[in-house]
Amino acid sequence: MRSPRLATVELPEFGLPEAMPVLPDRLYRERMARLSDAMARAGYERLLVYADREHSANLAYLTGFDPRFEEALLIVGAAEQPLLLTGNECVGMAAAAPLPMRVELFQDFSLPAQPRDRSRLLPEVLESEGIVAGCNVGVVGWKTYSRPDQHDVPSYLIDAIRDQVGDASLVANATPLLIDADHGLRVGNEVEQLAWFEWAACHTSEGVKRLLRGLEIGMTEQEAVQLLQWNGTPLSCHLMLTAGERATLGLLSPSDRPIQRGDRFTTAFGIWGALNCRAGFVVAGADELPDGISDYVDKLVAPYFAAIVEWYEALHVGQRGGVLHEIVDRHLGDPFFGIFLNPGHQIHLDEWVNSPIAEDSQIRLRSGMAFQADVIPATGTEYFTTNIEDGLALADEDLRTEIARSYPGMWRRIQARRRFMEQGLGIRLHADVLPFSNIPAYLAPFLLRPDLVMTVPG
Repeated sequence: MRSPRLATVELPEFGLPEAMPVLPDRLYRERMARLSDAMARAGYERLLVYADREHSANLAYLTGFDPRFEEALLIVGAAEQPLLLTGNECVGMAAAAPLPMRVELFQDFSLPAQPRDRSRLLPEVLESEGIVAGCNVGVVGWKTYSRPDQHDVPSYLIDAIRDQVGDASLVANATPLLIDADHGLRVGNEVEQLAWFEWAACHTSEGVKRLLRGLEIGMTEQEAVQLLQWNGTPLSCHLMLTAGERATLGLLSPSDRPIQRGDRFTTAFGIWGALNCRAGFVVAGADELPDGISDYVDKLVAPYFAAIVEWYEALHVGQRGGVLHEIVDRHLGDPFFGIFLNPGHQIHLDEWVNSPIAEDSQIRLRSGMAFQADVIPATGTEYFTTNIEDGLALADEDLRTEIARSYPGMWRRIQARRRFMEQGLGIRLHADVLPFSNIPAYLAPFLLRPDLVMTVPG
């Protein structure tokens, strides 16, 4: 058993991509073809994909379009080109989508008090798309449930579809087609999508690195969050940064409170395809920690890092999700650590897609899956928490060869991160593991000493 310890480590500069990778238009046509095959296997004659501002990843994955102020609905199966329904303010924007679609104004998706006098009624639209008596319809929302007749799509849409087909049992939650943790379309990624995720992870991790290096006593939370330098890419979650007692509550936005020595601190920065999070105390060493927790590193951070190291080292294509869960449970199963969420999950445009990592999970991790190394202690004590969330992907030899050929800069950064994790931190990665973060597994528990990080002996 290798015991974690603190050491002074120089974090290399891994660099940034020269430009944002572009997803080729053909990718969306290929995704729609795969969706059609999945529909046929599931027995759906029509598929409706719902989206709103927060839950747009399924629609954006399929079409390249995501609604901004409004909702949208994609109807698949009636014609070669699917029909996209949008409100007043998105109907023009839909022309930017790389997938050829028929676009129709449906003003009930528009904002309150806006005009609603130029669009067809929903039953008429549904009927014209072949959603009629006896039609077997799948509806893609955001989440899956224990019963196929449960939906998170607005009830007026589900009611209208059920009325059209005449039998509620013919309207099923089809979200697993896209997000099932084992075979959902969105949990396996093309090389172009992985390159886009690596680009995103470079930017979020560089932002968190700037924050860790630039954090100062007396700086307000709002001044600190500016160090992240959000570049305008759509967020996968709101910017989170809090210090002091509010940090214990999690998920909050920054205030104008000045950051003080000894504060608890947490931050998370997520854009489409990536998220990085760090948490700890605003101190330079154990002697500055609040009273009673001078053993913070030994009691919380070291066991946590040991779990993370073994989690990383167990990753490979073909690994069972249950093995990763067991590792974290063995290290952090004591109620003190307060681990209750899945220890790691799949990531895409949305920060959490699904997770094959659960107790006794027999799901095998596959090449092309992208993950968030996301294990969150919630002690509920004066020890607060520690956190080290970074993105990565799994790639077999064929996919690694394709990345190296098509994206040589990305491949060089990945190889440099792997060397650092092994030589600088002591984490031995399987060849399948591709770290995307520029602060890979870099855990500094004392935030005013960002060079003093957790390592394991070689």
